[in-house]
Amino acid sequence: MEFISRHLGPDAAEREEMLAEVGYDSVEDLVKTAIPDSIQAENLPDLPEALTETAAQERLRELASRNTVLKSFYGQGYSDTITPAVIRRGLLEDPGWYTAYTPYQPEISQGRLEALLNFQTMIQDLTGLPVANASLLDEASAVAEAVGLMSRAVKKGRRVVLDSRLHPQVLAVAAERARAIELEVEITDASQGIVGEDIVGVVVAYTGTKGDIADPTKAIKEAHERGALAAVVADPLSLVHLKSPGDLGADIAVGSTQRFGVPLFFGGPHAAYIAVAEKRKRQIPGRIVGVSVDAQGRPAYRLALQTREQHIRRERATSNICTAQALLANVASMYAVYHGPRGLRDIAKRVHSLAASFHAAVKAAGNDTVADAFFDTVTVTGVNAAQIAQELQGKGYLVRTIGDDEVSVSFGESATAADVEVLAAAFGATNVDATGANTGDVVPAELTRDDDILTHDIFNSIHSETQMMRYLRKLSDKDLALDRSMIPLGSCTMKLNPVAAMEPISWPEFANIHPFAPEETTAGWSELIAEIEGWLAELTGYAKVSIQPNAGSQGELSGLLAIRRYHVANGDNERDIILIPASAHGTNAASATLANLRVAVVKTADDGSIDTADLDEKIAQHGEHIAGIMITYPSTHGVFDPEVREVCEKVHATGGQVYIDGANMNALSSWTQLGKIGGDVSHLNLHKTFTIPHGGGGPGIGPVAVAQHLVPFLPSDAADPSVNPAEPAPVGTGVPITAARYGSAGVLPISWAYLAMAGAEGLKQATAHAILGANYVAHRLNDSFPVLYTGNKGLVAHECILDLRELTDASGVTAADVAKRLIDFGFHAPTLAFPVAGTLMFEPTESEDLGELKRFIEAMETIRAEIQEIIDGKVAYEDSVIHHAPFTAESVSSDSWDYAFGREKASWAVDSLRNYKYFPPVRRIDEAYGDRNLVCACPPPEAFEFSSPATDDSPADN
Repeated sequence: MEFISRHLGPDAAEREEMLAEVGYDSVEDLVKTAIPDSIQAENLPDLPEALTETAAQERLRELASRNTVLKSFYGQGYSDTITPAVIRRGLLEDPGWYTAYTPYQPEISQGRLEALLNFQTMIQDLTGLPVANASLLDEASAVAEAVGLMSRAVKKGRRVVLDSRLHPQVLAVAAERARAIELEVEITDASQGIVGEDIVGVVVAYTGTKGDIADPTKAIKEAHERGALAAVVADPLSLVHLKSPGDLGADIAVGSTQRFGVPLFFGGPHAAYIAVAEKRKRQIPGRIVGVSVDAQGRPAYRLALQTREQHIRRERATSNICTAQALLANVASMYAVYHGPRGLRDIAKRVHSLAASFHAAVKAAGNDTVADAFFDTVTVTGVNAAQIAQELQGKGYLVRTIGDDEVSVSFGESATAADVEVLAAAFGATNVDATGANTGDVVPAELTRDDDILTHDIFNSIHSETQMMRYLRKLSDKDLALDRSMIPLGSCTMKLNPVAAMEPISWPEFANIHPFAPEETTAGWSELIAEIEGWLAELTGYAKVSIQPNAGSQGELSGLLAIRRYHVANGDNERDIILIPASAHGTNAASATLANLRVAVVKTADDGSIDTADLDEKIAQHGEHIAGIMITYPSTHGVFDPEVREVCEKVHATGGQVYIDGANMNALSSWTQLGKIGGDVSHLNLHKTFTIPHGGGGPGIGPVAVAQHLVPFLPSDAADPSVNPAEPAPVGTGVPITAARYGSAGVLPISWAYLAMAGAEGLKQATAHAILGANYVAHRLNDSFPVLYTGNKGLVAHECILDLRELTDASGVTAADVAKRLIDFGFHAPTLAFPVAGTLMFEPTESEDLGELKRFIEAMETIRAEIQEIIDGKVAYEDSVIHHAPFTAESVSSDSWDYAFGREKASWAVDSLRNYKYFPPVRRIDEAYGDRNLVCACPPPEAFEFSSPATDDSPADN
């Protein structure tokens, strides 16, 4: 059977029933009516013929076989690691984990929130700082986020000092991100001290890119003396052995947790981390998991400080981070749980011992090294670097050359004594003692860690495979992911993640390749990347695509930086205003701020489209200062705006560029091309339209696609040896966005397989069925929950906004109440209060069958009847089942039940729930309590000890 027939939810009979409901004879007629004639493509995109699942995997096997898996001793921020099989199988490859959405509905996300809280606690312990977030995208962009934090906190300074001992790719990304926000960048050896004033902060390497350990305290102290902040970049495994940044006085610590069980993945996805001092907790970028309480006073987890999130703060946001690396952060946290502090110390000690043995051997052979104090990396100087690297590559080893005469050897978890002998022999060493017995600890005593780590019970109780298997299952059972039911989130496209596409990412020939491996060893990766970039360019109608951005937010930033740098290259330095419709994704405005563009908001017309009269006013007002406009198509209001070409033409007439947000590409693939309807640049979301799973909040990939004139401004390679980060990138070029040239390449085989198996016709069918599903549900629910905006002949796009505002006025029931009540029916809520407050935005995707759509409709109509009981005066809002939802298994089985409604109505409101019932692990969570009482580390075990549940639903004093 062809792939697309398995990917689509409705079968032929169901499709006919749905079409009859919306009044169309064919899906083709429906879609052609919904999408304006002026933007419909005449022909299908030129993609290869669709492959079967088996054929696609055979082709991927062929590509994988063209990669050579070398034993990786390269380092430079990416280390060899071992993913415990129980974690790989029970988390990374388990749909209960990888199909989950970002935990904005915390009651149904307690499992992954607990895992992320473990991650935060792990980072806080290892860094010695009290507040950590739930991950960032990669080490280089994490350093950039730290620089941004320092700039916001220290407003008097305009200069940042970056340690020259940082990895080259980190320097390149951080320097250009700093310059984008108009900071002066100085790159110097921070271990030698800081010169000058007017600085916002210093970023110190601990250890250096060549492996050397230098005491950061001098730089930290001198930064503080100048009123600046200090950030330390550290590998978490080294912090098992080295004194923590917090103990050294640092304000911020950042780094990557890749070596905690996350494969090399040819550069990503990997979870970065950031931790800050208590004083900076409300300035930290990204998401923080916090501890709050539910309606019965029990501890419960939620995302804390949500008012800082970019989708609320928009141009006032401190970061544009939307998708982080939750799935990989959970892998790293479980790695720490599984090994515990003793296991981590053993791994760190072993890695250090092997490096010390190698160091002793090459020194005994007459070689010089960069440093005699190191953790896992030894750099040998004064040698023929190319010759040694080539010799070792022939023996299956990958090491790093630095210039012509330095070779860096970095030891990872799987390294052995036999590897030490082979590596040392390449430097002329004989009779190597690889046991480490005679080398000892070469870390300076004053920098050796002497405090306990990971003392919480969670890191000291789960060390057998049986325990870990059950812990992972226990957590996933608490959550509602796509493996249980539809996740009808508007704007987020939670569609099927086909297993045939998922399987290849953990094949060693893809997963175990270092991002800086020689090109002759990565031919398979190169071909796969070239193919997918070409296919995406064809689908979008643009000249070229870069898959480097490792999240949609980074794709947005890449596109806006391309626009800004294009104008500057043309001498239009004053073009710094970006027009953004009020309905746009929140990250649009946040990304514009990071690109140092000023935001001018364009109003929304009554029908949900861009208010062209207000657009004309903004154009007249800002004229030659307009850099461009950011629009989402179809709009975030769920309609195909017929004036899209007119909007593009108006902005082009001013000399501005048009950025079309491709987040809603699931409503367009194979039906239109963004580059052909007026767009100059777009980003796509491979974790939406192109089936990479959301992973509970990441990974994501946000490729950026551009027209021919913007090709020179696509993201550049941060690790290119010709790059001099001490100087601004040349005018007329792009800048790096992520550390690795191909970003989160490790999950690209998923989208490659989806495109290969669907083909152009399959993509067209997928788009059509997404639009059919949305219109079917909109039509069925319109009488109960009016659809706020519609397009041609009352049709919507692939999503629609259900308006609850009049019902709220009449009953007191809010959209948030409906979201919580849907949990009792086993559904994740549609997108809450975005883009219009008091509404729910619904998107079914093409993967949901008619039975699941009807189940959702039944739930919503049942809730509507419950609202009507309040309107009719049969029950007070405060006494209603909706007000008290959701209900746990414990609450409905307790001897205490003081509600006006029965247990059956609370939990089995429709018959279908008797066959399969999901119970959330907690009652409704008190959002405000968690912000007033910010706790972002694992609570002590006694916090969860049983106590009789309260019955007043008030958590305040429990």
